[in-house]
Amino acid sequence: MKLFDTLKQKVSPIRPTIVLPEGVDERVLGAAVRLKNDGMVEPIVIGPKAELEAVATKHGFDISQLTQYDPATYEDIETLVEAFVARRKGKATPEQARELLTSDVNYFGTMLVHTGKAEGLVSGAMHATADTVRPALQIIKMQEGIKKTSGVFIMVRDNEQYVFSDCAINIAPDAADLAENAYLSALTAKTFGIEPQVALLSFSTKGSAKSPETEKVIEATRLAKEKAPNLPIDGELQFDAAFVPSVAAKKAPGSDVAGNANVFVFPSLEAGNIGYKMVQRFGGFEAIGPILQGLNKPVNDLSRGCNEEDVYKLTLITAAQAIDERNEA
Repeated sequence: MKLFDTLKQKVSPIRPTIVLPEGVDERVLGAAVRLKNDGMVEPIVIGPKAELEAVATKHGFDISQLTQYDPATYEDIETLVEAFVARRKGKATPEQARELLTSDVNYFGTMLVHTGKAEGLVSGAMHATADTVRPALQIIKMQEGIKKTSGVFIMVRDNEQYVFSDCAINIAPDAADLAENAYLSALTAKTFGIEPQVALLSFSTKGSAKSPETEKVIEATRLAKEKAPNLPIDGELQFDAAFVPSVAAKKAPGSDVAGNANVFVFPSLEAGNIGYKMVQRFGGFEAIGPILQGLNKPVNDLSRGCNEEDVYKLTLITAAQAIDERNEA
């Protein structure tokens, strides 16, 4: 079954509440209407009422069934202000918190997630990645024992599904970062019905080249296996050895991952970002994400070049993550 058919079956009986802070963007508002009408999630859209209605009128959207909040007139703003001040532990006064929450839709939306009024957030159609990630790190924060968030893409073409990480956040991860990333990426794969086979990628396979870069991946593999001994994880592997069985047989005989990998951990952001875009453009794969890993609640980032379908699908993914968070609670 295709990924999004599986996600729809998972999400539709539960219909988590997901906040979309960029409601004044027609791509976001159109996706919110579809998600509501399809019975997938309960979307909250954020924006001034007049602007939301103007966008809806221009594009023929019926937004009458959507939950709509304007931070400037939100009746429960003082509850959010109090919770924000408490969460930031003296780093913001009530006045500063009120100004921020009424002027920045991402901070407002993130506080809705933090206070339980929503179960996840999707932003980035109108904002840079940092504008989505910063409130999440300050308010949602990392899961206990996790040091850094990372950004993965689910690469989809027909029935093929792969996880690429990190393609969005950490520029120069060290061995510990890569090991943590490998572990989190395996968990992400499981959320979307992918049984993980994790490859830590390099320009070397099993010692075919020696450099500080290859040694970093070797150490990351050791740490990842130590952290998750029951997960199939291997490295360092070149991509062909990780993906092509005949190459794996020559370069990495005996590996339980080589030739069968479906979760690919890149050694740097440079490699990951270039790699996923090449697969997307040359290979005709759909790139869904980036999905942020390791946060206490799901917050995900769109590309500013996204379309309505991208918003729809990333919101489905966020809803699936929210369901898993429920089940773990």
